[in-house]
Amino acid sequence: MKTFRCNSGGSGSPQGERKDRPSLPGSCGKRNPRGEHGEDEAQSSHCQEEKGHGDGDMRDGQEDPEVRHSPYGNRWNKRRVKPQNEDGIHINVWRERTSAERETGKKKQDETLGNWFKIIVPSGIKYDKSWLMDSLRTHCRVPFTPVDFHYVKNQAQFFVQDARAAAALKDISYKISDEDNRKICIFSNKSAVPRSVKNMLKAEELEHLELTMNKRYDDCQQSLDLQRLRYDPDLVGRDIDIILNRRNCMAATLQIIQKTFPQLLSLNLCNNKLYRLDGLSDIVQMVPTVKRLNLSRNMLKSTWEVNKIKGLKLDELWLDGNPLCDTFPDRATYVSAIRAFFPTLLRLDGKEVTPQVAVDTGIPSLIKPCKESYEGSETLKNLVLHFLQQYFWIYDYGDRQGLLGAYHEQACFSLTVPFSPEDPAPNMWQYFRDSRNIIKLKDPYTRYQLLRHTSPEIVSTLCVLPQTQHDLGSFLVDLWAHTEAMLCFSVHGVFRELVGGSPGSIRAFTETFITISGSNSSLCIVNDELFVRDATPYETQNAFSTPLPVPTAGSVPVLSQQQQQQQEMVQAFSAQSGMNLQWSRKCLQDNEWDYLRAGQIFTVLKNQGKIPEEAFKPTP
Repeated sequence: MKTFRCNSGGSGSPQGERKDRPSLPGSCGKRNPRGEHGEDEAQSSHCQEEKGHGDGDMRDGQEDPEVRHSPYGNRWNKRRVKPQNEDGIHINVWRERTSAERETGKKKQDETLGNWFKIIVPSGIKYDKSWLMDSLRTHCRVPFTPVDFHYVKNQAQFFVQDARAAAALKDISYKISDEDNRKICIFSNKSAVPRSVKNMLKAEELEHLELTMNKRYDDCQQSLDLQRLRYDPDLVGRDIDIILNRRNCMAATLQIIQKTFPQLLSLNLCNNKLYRLDGLSDIVQMVPTVKRLNLSRNMLKSTWEVNKIKGLKLDELWLDGNPLCDTFPDRATYVSAIRAFFPTLLRLDGKEVTPQVAVDTGIPSLIKPCKESYEGSETLKNLVLHFLQQYFWIYDYGDRQGLLGAYHEQACFSLTVPFSPEDPAPNMWQYFRDSRNIIKLKDPYTRYQLLRHTSPEIVSTLCVLPQTQHDLGSFLVDLWAHTEAMLCFSVHGVFRELVGGSPGSIRAFTETFITISGSNSSLCIVNDELFVRDATPYETQNAFSTPLPVPTAGSVPVLSQQQQQQQEMVQAFSAQSGMNLQWSRKCLQDNEWDYLRAGQIFTVLKNQGKIPEEAFKPTP
């Protein structure tokens, strides 16, 4: 046996021992209070070894100086026995553990690890939680209940408490394909008990939490106010620590909401120091009725966290006061990014957002493949011209954010500008920065980055391009492919830059669209390729001089260029606002044909209920 002195009751002290170090009776093995981030931190116990030569050196459970370089060699084979008191001197007695004790401890550890398994999907961050779990359940031969689903870096992880299920999940590795036909890899490893299970709230704590939430519920508004929940006096008074960053606390909160407030419409979670929303992601399945969600004044740093709850059909969302709001250059980009997750959103941070505009074609579906001589070709011609008319008038005179509805969620867009070393055309610098030419660009990463992959990215790119006025009379349109599900066409023409870039400059462009049949009888763009160059002298001279072609033949009076532009502005404004042509014209005239100002005034008056119903009735 070996004795180690922790505290001497005598008046003398060993040579070299620090007298200013206070003893900490009873402190060994205690835990710190649970931290804000949900981690339990244990304090390690330290004992002082009395060395024969009195040098005051301190070691933790070592027998002699010869083992100082292998501190872990015998540490776990020793057991601390209850301290004894001999002549006022406190001693800790250590003895060797028996092999039976070591085997028992190892067996208990193996049993603990054997009950739980961690399932890891590398690169799982690319997949939506619902899609991934549905795919795993479909292919797995053993039913399983996932616990603590969350994303860590690029991985998706969750736990199962069933060895058979863990083995079955491992067996389906590389047997599931994603939308890109890539095989999904799955790992299964033994694991300790998940923290949320180990720290599960007790029945008494759940009862008090439910009572607290009931006090915060407004039955008339079907709203629940959980701001600063951790500091609620009822919970603090009972020493119940509810930190919503912890999955066990968030899970308990959502379970209470699902059971007690199943028709909840409004949830306020502001000021809870939330920095991740893994736990809240279950709200999509548990409380899908929520329409208003307040996450303001938290610690969310990336829209990736918001992506975890994108299944909610939100009308209103608050995110102001989070670090992620400072990552956007302007509000328009911010709104675009958030609306990509919540297409039905009407208000963001208390401010109205522009409703998305779908380009309505009036044609229920595209016709089957046909030859050019087929009688439906005239219908397709009118369909394409009507689409282009609406698209470019929203692009020129409306808020380009409204074009979000014209693009598919996963649409692609590329912009190309010709570059000649002899004539570098410095006045086109706003186009060069986004220009993508795979022959000139050698870096594959840069080529990939310049290809805009989603509708918010596309519209954000369009918004920073110069304000323009397209000459619809210069358009040359070719419909070069169509099937029952797809329509492909190109348009060539010129436009004038109005603001940004080089005001007054005439540019020539060719834009190629690949579209599919969208919702509400509309065309939906899945691929958009834009080519822009300086106009030739001939194109510049003839710009805005050709009368605008009309989709169908008929007795249409010849209008001046200004009248044509005003007439098309009225049609575009009517399509965006929902008002009939007469009231759309009146709104534009009252605002001196300033399209943007007219739109702003219309929005204000509509919110105030000052626009009569007759403005929205179709004109005879």
